[in-house]
Amino acid sequence: MNVSRDHVMVLSGEPSGDVHGASLVRAMQRLDPALTFSGIGGTCMADAGVDLFFSIKNLSAMGLTEVIFQFRSIKQAFDSFTSQLMAKRPGLLILIDYPGFNLKAARFAKKHTTTRVFYYITPKIWAWNRSRIWQIKRFVDHAGLIFPFEEKLYKKAGIPATYVGNPLMDHYPLAVKSKPKKTATPSDPWIIGLLPGSRNTEIHKLLDLMVTAAKMIQKHRPDTRFLVSAADAVPLESIETVLASHKETGLFTLISGSPRQIFEQADMLIAASGTITLEAALWKIPTVIVYKMSPVSFKIAKIVVKVKYAGLANLIAGRQVMPELLQTEASSQNICATALDMLDNLPEYSQKLGSVRRLLGSAGAAARAAKIALDLLGRTSADDRTSLYLTNTSKPY
Repeated sequence: MNVSRDHVMVLSGEPSGDVHGASLVRAMQRLDPALTFSGIGGTCMADAGVDLFFSIKNLSAMGLTEVIFQFRSIKQAFDSFTSQLMAKRPGLLILIDYPGFNLKAARFAKKHTTTRVFYYITPKIWAWNRSRIWQIKRFVDHAGLIFPFEEKLYKKAGIPATYVGNPLMDHYPLAVKSKPKKTATPSDPWIIGLLPGSRNTEIHKLLDLMVTAAKMIQKHRPDTRFLVSAADAVPLESIETVLASHKETGLFTLISGSPRQIFEQADMLIAASGTITLEAALWKIPTVIVYKMSPVSFKIAKIVVKVKYAGLANLIAGRQVMPELLQTEASSQNICATALDMLDNLPEYSQKLGSVRRLLGSAGAAARAAKIALDLLGRTSADDRTSLYLTNTSKPY
């Protein structure tokens, strides 16, 4: 059965992938309005015109034991994918991050269809599970890389790959944060953002810890207020319940949706490890990175993870530009002490973050990835094809 060259299927398993998937879909639509899209995603991809056959709401999990508890939802999502793939026969399958699910999807697509596979935002093989690169080589036609240091690994493995730039540079093309203030007053207090993550498991493990630390910080710095992020993928009541249990009035303000509202106001952040910390680096907002997972998951991670840092900004900079408090070090007391030091030295912490933007190169990741996707679909001319697979030339590597 022939594939449909005007239909694209996009699979994303978590909120950050939903955002980047939507940007890629819109970039492809600008180049070829005749394309139609279906897939797994969230509100961003739906707003971009993707016909969702499964929502990411019940898919976001991190760590071995956390994923086990969501196995039923993951299986339902995969069953929906396989039935939709066989029914629609898209010309292109685009995978965005979420490697445990998406590599399995790539394998199924290659085994049962002639659909081409484009992996945009590839698995972090440079951090752990490097054996996945051989699965990518077997089941993926082209990889769109978002970190410049990934190119070397893919070239060595002989995998067609292009560093398209980092998609966050499209969302934050300029560093918009003004210079950090050095003092606070009752009328102009310190504003600290609390970003406990976009997964239910993260809220469970981190939010109470952060709120307790915030109350400790406020005792040392009375002119301090806190903005608490409520990601779209997290039930609002789960966050409200934690805040209500602390019975504080006026100290915490709940901010739903995009973290941009918090970035615009905050002097510093206390944030769960993840893409959000790289966004904060691009805004040059000093940030304390906090993370906890189940003891079993953490023990496994210590064995298999091959990088020095957990935070993306630290990995890109090659040094700790954001303090990291992980697992047992992620106590309310440690968070408080680190945050107080940061408040006393905000300009220095902000200055350190400038290197991250320089190392990522220029904006335009979604546009570059869209051109590659159209070529894989066979919807580009010979003239257009000659300039497709050029690396983001402004990168400094």
